[in-house]
Amino acid sequence: MLEDETQGNIPVDENKGGSIGRVLMDIVETILLSAILFLMINALSARVRVDGFSMVPTLQDGEFVFVNRLAYKFDEPNRGDIIVFHYPLDPQRQDLIKRIIGLPGDEVRVNGGKVLINGIEIVEPYIAAPPTYHGRWQVGEEELFVLGDNRNDSSDSHSWGLLPINQIVGKALFIYWPSTDWKMIDHFEVMGAG
Repeated sequence: MLEDETQGNIPVDENKGGSIGRVLMDIVETILLSAILFLMINALSARVRVDGFSMVPTLQDGEFVFVNRLAYKFDEPNRGDIIVFHYPLDPQRQDLIKRIIGLPGDEVRVNGGKVLINGIEIVEPYIAAPPTYHGRWQVGEEELFVLGDNRNDSSDSHSWGLLPINQIVGKALFIYWPSTDWKMIDHFEVMGAG
């Protein structure tokens, strides 16, 4: 007499060992994918904390800014762009954030509270106050002249010189923290410059 093999027998999950292995494999794949995405995002962007008051009123101390590292791989820097860069006198020091004022070949003069590029006064609705210092700078090839929007409380090109273009980290795009300050960053076209 043949017994029915399904009667009275509890089904055995032959894949039980396989399902634990599959869960572990899913966890490993998730961790690897997360690591790859993290590295890709860090290669393409940076997150920078504004430290100080040199960019007031545009940026405030303690705000976090999202920076596009690829901005100048496919495009040229423009007057008015806000950029993050390695401090040229000590690249190991904390990165700085300033606005591009002068491009290669420009003559920048600051006198009487006005900034002139190639003899033409620029319009700057974004500054805290007109500069109280004066000077003249000739921007060389592969260099930029950068200033903080808080002209009189900023360590920038007027105090330490011209910025080599190869020191740029990227272009600041938006403030993402604190969430109450979230906004795109205005990159005013520096008007009046020839």
